[in-house]
This record gives sequence, C-alpha cells and structure tokens, in this order.
Amino acid sequence: MDSVKLDQTFWNNTYKTDSTPWDIGHISPPIKNFVDSLPDRNLSILIPGGGKSHEAVYLHENGFSNVHVCDWAALAFESLKMKCPNFPEEHIIIGDFFNIEGQYDLILEQTFFCALLPSQRANYVNKVADLLKEGGMLAGLLFASHFETPGPPFGGTKNEYLALFGKLYDILVMETAQNSILPRMGNELFFKMKKK
Repeated sequence: MDSVKLDQTFWNNTYKTDSTPWDIGHISPPIKNFVDSLPDRNLSILIPGGGKSHEAVYLHENGFSNVHVCDWAALAFESLKMKCPNFPEEHIIIGDFFNIEGQYDLILEQTFFCALLPSQRANYVNKVADLLKEGGMLAGLLFASHFETPGPPFGGTKNEYLALFGKLYDILVMETAQNSILPRMGNELFFKMKKK
C-alpha cells in the first residue's frame, strides 16, 4: 500500500483528469456547522490539501480574512480562483504540506489526512502541532472505518485516531457526524482537538 507514489505529479494528474470522486462540490455540512459556530473572523486558518477549496471559499465569503490553503496540485486551485477571484493570492500555498511554515489558530481537516499514506500519519500529527499556535485547534472530519479497496482514500477507526493524536492534543470531540452527506452517513467522525 505504501508503494504508491502520491507525489506532486500524481495529484496534478488527478485534477487534470478530473478524477476527484471525493469532491462533493461544496463545503461538507459538518464543517459548515463548525465554521458557522466560530465567533472570531480574524482567526488564522490553514486548510491543508485544500483541493478545490470549497471550505476556503465559504470561509472567505463569510468574512474570514486570514484563510490559507495548501495543495501540491496547482491545478486544484483553478476552481478557487474562479469561484472566489478576490481570494488573496498570497494565501494560496502550492507545495508539500510537510515543508510549509507558519503559525495558525485553526487547521481544518477535510479529506487530506485520508489521502496521505498511512506511514505518513505520525508525521502529519507532528507537523500540525508545529503549525498550530499555543492552544490552537485542529478540527474536521476523518473516515470512521477502513476501506476494502486500496487507497487513497485510506480509512481508520476512532480508537486508532485517539491513540495517534492523544499524546499531542486534548481531544475535545470525536463522534460520528450526524449531518454527513448521504454516501458518507455513519462513516465520518467529526472532531475537535486542542494542541496541548
């Protein structure tokens, strides 16, 4: 499974051929509800593996002025630029998530973690902690089961995630999302965790 080369070429080709079945075409309902509950529009927010950036568009349109997106695939951002032409160019990071720098109040997770090889998950946990400000938050969605077909996406279980994240984060919420889109109903965990 870890022999797949999920590099910049792979992801650019994915967008070039429009092979993005995980893209639901809009912000996912659990993340929308979470965003709607945030009182501070000045939060510095990072969305890794942003893809077509539906979350970034929604945040920007709702007054969040400090939203950053990162993706290896420059082609992925064509959708963001078309839907949201006034999104700040300097907030678009084209490159490897593991090489970016900065400090953020919130990192939003939406189909990035599941696109990483499982061997990279511990690195993800550490990198997010490095990028979060003291007391910063990681929130979003994780798949709640393993998949029968080879990934990406790669699934997991709640117990695996609790063990993986528990050392560096206080896990505030990790529960089955009640408002997932129909194909993912019962198979998404909504979570919020705070950097220790």
